[in-house]
Amino acid sequence: MLFQVPELDAADLRVLEEIEEFRDQFRHRLAEPRRWQGQLRRSLSAAAIRGSNTIEGYTISVDDAMALASGEQMSAEADGDTRAAVEGYKDALTYVQQAAHFAAFRYEEMLLSVLHFMLVKHHLDQWPGRYRPGGIWVSGGAGQPPVYEGPGADEVAELMTELIDWLNNGDRDASPYVRAALAHLNLVSIHPWRDGNGRMSRCLHTLVLAREQVLAPEFSSIEEWLGMSEINTLEYYAALRKTQKGTFSPGNDTHHWVRFSLRAHHLQAQGVQRRFEFAAQLWARMDEAATRNRLPERTIAALYAAAQGHLRRATYATDEDLTRDVSVRDIQQLQRMGLIVPVGHARTRRYVGSPELQAIATEVHDQVTTQFLREPYPSD
Repeated sequence: MLFQVPELDAADLRVLEEIEEFRDQFRHRLAEPRRWQGQLRRSLSAAAIRGSNTIEGYTISVDDAMALASGEQMSAEADGDTRAAVEGYKDALTYVQQAAHFAAFRYEEMLLSVLHFMLVKHHLDQWPGRYRPGGIWVSGGAGQPPVYEGPGADEVAELMTELIDWLNNGDRDASPYVRAALAHLNLVSIHPWRDGNGRMSRCLHTLVLAREQVLAPEFSSIEEWLGMSEINTLEYYAALRKTQKGTFSPGNDTHHWVRFSLRAHHLQAQGVQRRFEFAAQLWARMDEAATRNRLPERTIAALYAAAQGHLRRATYATDEDLTRDVSVRDIQQLQRMGLIVPVGHARTRRYVGSPELQAIATEVHDQVTTQFLREPYPSD
């Protein structure tokens, strides 16, 4: 038996409707190609990778997350274990992004095992891709009793078979956001692997939305929101504990968990909406800067990235379809004009904007974040 879809109340249906409105707005914006969309997508992917791993204690800087999402080399700040964890998560998220378009896609146990292997392959002693051989407990902290005990190892295979069948056929009339939340809850509660269960459950949550064609995964994931702050992460664990109640009890009411997930999606969508506004306005300001300095139009992309501290020569060349020589000349020209400044060395080198460009980015950010995010459930 698995956790079941709850009955939604009027407030939930309103929040779902508003999330759908955000989705429609994003689709409309994405249907009108803008040159800044590629950089926006990368920043959202980087935030998801960073957020989901931060929850598990694998913390990297924003700059390293952007480098990873761009296919560039991270700095030496991240230790080997952290580097392997975030690189594995990037591989899994890349698969999820592509899976949205697979014509022959079907949920299978081996699919989840392969995704799990991507996440935990740097710890072969944790049996990446293989179900745990014994019991499992979620720690409550040093010297504290466990906060959750998973089902027995002899139950895992049957529960996973049931979950796979549900993913393919169950509750097809339910909202994709509700199905994603239930997939997340069921997988993390079965806790089938020795390690990486949280990351896999969040990855599955995003995969369900991707397969339902809700929106590109980087625009619909809540992984950034969950790991954005300690408060959000604590609320995440509290919502799980309130639903699980210490042991695998699939008969428990799941309404609180689903409401928590819908709230997270709504708040993340508000944040993404601000990202769109920021990107459009900052690009326009960088267009003005390029015109003012009589620079080629292609350099707007370089100025836009530098203003946020994330300009890399190779990524710029790829974004603008430039040869290596042209991209090098552009970067050198921007340096000579004092518009960008190099940081780091060799393969980890990036460029940050001049104080003037950084001030513009700060001004635009302040303009689009003048108001607090709106609470989706104001009476709670």
